[in-house]
Formats: sequence, C-alpha cells, structure tokens
Amino acid sequence: MSSGNDCQPQTLTKPALGEQEAAELVDRVFGLKVSWIGPLPSYDDQNFHLRVSAEGAAEYVLKITNSEDSREPDLIEAQTQAMMFLSAEGFPSATPYLTKDGNIMSLESGDTRPGSKKYMVRLLTYLPGIPVAKIATNAQILYEIGRLAASVDKVLSEKFHHPSVKSLHRGQFIWNLANVPLLDQYIYALGQNKYRAVVEQVIEQFKGKVIPKLSSFRACINHGDLNDHNILIDSSSASLENPQYRVSGILDFSDMSYGYYVFEVAIAIMYMMIESSEPLSVGGHVLAGFESVVPLTAEERGALFLLVSGRFAQSLVIAAHTALLYPENKEYLTITAKTGWKHLMTMFEMGQEAVEKTWFETAQAYAHHAPA
Repeated sequence: MSSGNDCQPQTLTKPALGEQEAAELVDRVFGLKVSWIGPLPSYDDQNFHLRVSAEGAAEYVLKITNSEDSREPDLIEAQTQAMMFLSAEGFPSATPYLTKDGNIMSLESGDTRPGSKKYMVRLLTYLPGIPVAKIATNAQILYEIGRLAASVDKVLSEKFHHPSVKSLHRGQFIWNLANVPLLDQYIYALGQNKYRAVVEQVIEQFKGKVIPKLSSFRACINHGDLNDHNILIDSSSASLENPQYRVSGILDFSDMSYGYYVFEVAIAIMYMMIESSEPLSVGGHVLAGFESVVPLTAEERGALFLLVSGRFAQSLVIAAHTALLYPENKEYLTITAKTGWKHLMTMFEMGQEAVEKTWFETAQAYAHHAPA
C-alpha cells in the first residue's frame, strides 16, 4: 500500500478513468479489444480487471500508476522487471503484456485536455485465487507466507541484476521500515488520544533501539508489502475442516526498495495479524516459515517486536493522513485500522518480552516437526 513518492504522500494524483476510457486505452496502447471490464480496489493507483475477446478470452489487470510515481519510469521498470524475473524463477507473479510498440509500459495522458496529468500504464496477466484477507488463516498458510517472504527476497537479492535495480535505493520512501521516524510529520492526523501516545512511543523506541542497529542487519531487496490483500491463495485440499492452502499469486510490487531481511518478516507478521482471530500467535508461524529459508540473527530477532510495531504505526498514521486528503476513499484507506489499533495496543499492553516469548516458542516448535 504505497502512498506517494518518498516522504510526500500528499503530492500524488490518483487516476480516475471511467471503464469506457480504460477499455479504449487498452485498445489504443495494447491493441486488444475488451469484452468485459470492472474496477479493482487500490490505495493510490487505479486498477481494472478485464477480459479480451482474443486469445481464448484471456484476463488481465490494467494498472494505471498515480501521477507522482509515474514520474519515475526507472522505478516502475525495476518493479516490472522483478515481476518478470520472479515469474521466470517459478514464483506466481504477474507478467506484462507488451504494448503495440513492444514496450512493457507506456506513459499516457489522463484525458485530452492540455496540461493533463500523465500516468504510466501497464497490462499485467491476471492471477487466480482469493486474497488471504478472505479466509480464516491457519498455521499451514502462515508458515507458507513466511517461507514465501524469505524466498522472494533471497532470490531477488542474489540473482536479480537488471540495470534498473539501482532505483530501488529509495532514501526517504515513507513505506520503508527504516523510515518510521518520518511519521513524526504526519502524526497530527491522529488527533489527540491514547492511540497517538502509543504511536509516539513506538517512534521514540524505534529511533533509540532499531535505527542504531540497522548496520548489523543483513541487507536485501524487499517486496515491502506482503499484506493480506497482496497475497492470493487457493486451496489444494477438499477438506473443509483442515484446508491446505498454497500461494497462487503475489501482487503489487510498488513498495519494493532496498532494506533488510528482517523487515520483510516483520511486515508479513503485522499484516497476517490483521486477519487473525488469534493475532499474537501469528508471528511464530510466519517466523518459522521465514527462518526455514533465512534464519534470523540474534540482533534481527531482537528488533522484531519494534519492527512489527513500527509497521503498524506506518500503516495507521499514513492511512489517517491520506484519508484526510481523500475522504471519498476513506473506507479503503482505513481497512487496516479497523483491527490494527486493537492489535498494536494489545502488543504494548503485553510488552515485548511476553510477545517475543510467544513468537519464539511457536517458531521453535517447528524445529521438531517442520511441515512437508
């Protein structure tokens, strides 16, 4: 759920094409006739699910990037090349349908008026499955998601060498977990209440305990947003009592940046907590899956509580800030807030030691009976 470029979530313009305009765009840029089209939810871009009449009624997602991010073609190139690379490596990632000119993307005007905003447009393969947000998660899928998070970062960091990769050094990007201290400038959006006091505590502890240790963490490329709406799954078992799930799609690479392995597991834990009826037990299952691929160091494990708390703070503060700017999109912008505040408050009431004990003991249990 990125929100604008670097530390300025207020500068973007979200595209607002109608379905007819979007269908005409697909025809003009990609040379495909749309037989059906419908909107998909998005934080700050505009997405459409569509079918085309050619090629056996193939399905695609038309992704129209917001005006601010559209001014960084190298960054969008890196994200798209990473998706293509992951697909070639066997991960369930979308790939682009090329434009009529043979390109992976095209910069297009929002309308015909002079000086209208320009948006980067891509047509991506449609991935099957349902979002994790729509199911009751179990230990098996949480473990799989942890393993996926580690595997994606590991293969990108070790084998993805496209020239555009340098654009993933994003400095002040507000959604990079290293930049939790930047929330100071948006915290006004929370008003004055007990929630704000906890977020201020998270930020101060983050500055004192996490920032000085960043140099000891292992660096990598982060997907950066493996949330419950960006991971698609399908069921590989007919058992209703004990369904077995597999990941069928990884969506939304717009928050990719250079970071650290421990960032990715913290982000995954936080978002999986959102959907769980037992949120505090989630971390251990995700951590076990992650460590089956990339075991964490003692320093990285020691930062996990504040990193998860920091991601809660980022999500809640930036959503509140952006909802003030775009009240018409408030419902989607504040999806996480519905349970996010409750979970963050619970974590702080329990305290770091008790929460970590729960996570680490759960993860340790997998050492004796790791899933197949």
